[in-house]
Amino acid sequence: MRMSADDSSSADIFIYGDITRYRWDEEDTTANSFKEDLDALGDVSTINLYINSPGGSVFEGVAIHNMLKRHKAKVNVYIDALAASIASVIAMAGDTIFMPKNSMMMIHNPWTFAMGNAAELRKVADDLDRIAVSAIQSYLAKTGDKITEDKLKELLDAETWLSADEAYEYGLCDVVQESNEMAASISDELFAKYKNVPKQLISQQNTKITPEEMAERKRIAEEAKANSAHLTTILGGLYE
Repeated sequence: MRMSADDSSSADIFIYGDITRYRWDEEDTTANSFKEDLDALGDVSTINLYINSPGGSVFEGVAIHNMLKRHKAKVNVYIDALAASIASVIAMAGDTIFMPKNSMMMIHNPWTFAMGNAAELRKVADDLDRIAVSAIQSYLAKTGDKITEDKLKELLDAETWLSADEAYEYGLCDVVQESNEMAASISDELFAKYKNVPKQLISQQNTKITPEEMAERKRIAEEAKANSAHLTTILGGLYE
């Protein structure tokens, strides 16, 4: 999270990594960590949310989506490379969704691991159906009349990887921008669980990060940490 350098009423938040219940890694985003970032922004009129995420925990993502929908600020969502699974549901909270031409959005039905007797497994299946209905409503609230519920369910059933142009056609994004050079963020664990990962993402994932790219990532991370520490100092002073 960082305040905009040229506009104190605007702030940037980044979801660059897995969406998890517990924060195992610095790049992970939880509902709690996102709420802390959101609360720390204070009174802003515009939130720019940048997403490059393979998804993760459904309930953490739904909570993040609802936090954004409740916020009074205008929310601009930028899918820098990938918004997959529950990350795509979070994106639907945006008043305006931007996608570069070479970015992607993946939508699919929720799934889980389960064990137990027949009655318990049937209950798990029913729970997944209810979760799917919640996600469908989030998509349809954004798409309007650009896609029917039946067509959306067809795309979800197929685990569909959408280009920016396809997402725009279905109403899942509002603006298609010029291509950028951002690499998609996909963890090996989540990679293995998805069925239809495009070949270009697999080859991209196997590309080694150059020392220059790593240095730039570290610079951005350190800048974000410094901004966060500075903001915490300011807020701490206000409450003392």
